[in-house]
Amino acid sequence: MIWKSQQPHRDMTVLHLISSTGNYGAENMLVALASGLSKLGCHSIVAVFSDSRYPHTEVADHAIHQGLPVEIVPCRGRWDSHAVGRIRKLLDFHGVNVLHTHGYKADVLGCAAAWLQRTVVVATCHNWPDRRPTMRVYALLDRLLLKRFDEVAAASEPVAGILRQWGMSGAQVLPNGVDMGRFAFAAPTIRSQIADNCERLVGFIGRMVPEKGGALLLRCAKKVLEVRPRTTFVFVGDGPCRTEWEALASRLGISPNVVFAGLRNDMPGVYASLDILILPSLIEATPMCLLEALAARVPVIASRVGSVPSVVIPGVTGLLVDPADENGLADAILRLLADPTLAGAMAEQGHQHVARHFSADTAAAAYVELYKQALARRCTKYERN
Repeated sequence: MIWKSQQPHRDMTVLHLISSTGNYGAENMLVALASGLSKLGCHSIVAVFSDSRYPHTEVADHAIHQGLPVEIVPCRGRWDSHAVGRIRKLLDFHGVNVLHTHGYKADVLGCAAAWLQRTVVVATCHNWPDRRPTMRVYALLDRLLLKRFDEVAAASEPVAGILRQWGMSGAQVLPNGVDMGRFAFAAPTIRSQIADNCERLVGFIGRMVPEKGGALLLRCAKKVLEVRPRTTFVFVGDGPCRTEWEALASRLGISPNVVFAGLRNDMPGVYASLDILILPSLIEATPMCLLEALAARVPVIASRVGSVPSVVIPGVTGLLVDPADENGLADAILRLLADPTLAGAMAEQGHQHVARHFSADTAAAAYVELYKQALARRCTKYERN
């Protein structure tokens, strides 16, 4: 590979690497970023692990739909030397300048693949370290390896703060970006399928895990339905809590007004179907579902956690509530259901705010500069040697 100082980004090839459990926030951010980079002249390739146990490659389908080149990396478990070899071959075959990893597994196997090569390695940390007991060793290894990366980015200041505590003083905050055009003219798709007779449709979109606050939202839904019984709540996504949340809806007696729609491949149409999006999370970075909802001009209510307040300005671009505040969340939902004019005004302001500060084009331009910094630093290093 030839190294040039001030290498123009039109000559830059970036391989994005991810291990996925579905098409969620990190996956959508990756595809939006890769598409934005392509518009700037960077050749972006999306590489997705296909784990023999859980072969989730939905993000690959999303990337293909967006016109991006895709590579599937077969993988057996958390560590697979054959997968490392496959990544190394992809780096050589595509003439990759920058390997951009997303998540623990991509960090570990990507770092191993690029170890003896001149490829610049950049990581994006999308959220807090995984605290599940089964993931602690993996997280510890990731923590050690990230110090060897050329650049490390975080999707929010709280995440960057944790990285700096780990010793990565140069960790930079580069907020997620959303492809505004993808949500501009979408037609509603899910409303007629699941709730044709409902008066208002309130949505939750994301992984069904405890920290996303789905149980809290269901308890709030019961309070809302006592006042507005023709409201329907739709949960889009999947995860380990789905069965638990379905059972809770049944115990609360609200199952007729709650729909678990699973994973969907028509997200622009899903957003276009919603009257309100709720994000009741207990922890977050910069959630893609908020950016996508506002890109689609959907009113939003969210917990005051992570970098959410940089997206949801109270009373301007949406409503904020304290995390785990059941009554506060129920009151906020009822407020927007009762005042569609206010909801629509905030959604429009939110759309403009996201277009200015959180578009995929803005994120792509920031990442190009990050790549250039890393390439220039690596170039200087090899010139000295």
